[in-house]
Amino acid sequence: MNEERKASFGATMKAVFWSFFGVRKRKDYDHDAANLNPIHVIVGGLLGAAIFIGILLFVVRMVVAK
Repeated sequence: MNEERKASFGATMKAVFWSFFGVRKRKDYDHDAANLNPIHVIVGGLLGAAIFIGILLFVVRMVVAK
C-alpha cells in the first residue's frame, strides 16, 4: 500500500537544511523518512545546493574584489 505523505514543503526544507549540517536526532530522522515526499526532498536538496553555491561565490567575490 502507498502511504500518504503529510509533510509540507517547508518541513522538507527544514529537514534538508539540517541534513546539510549532518545534525539530526534519530527520532526526527525516522519521522522525516516516514513523512517526507521524495520529490520535495530532491527539489529541496537541489535548491539548498544552489543557495550554498551562490553564497560561496558571493563570499569569494567579496574577498577577491579589489
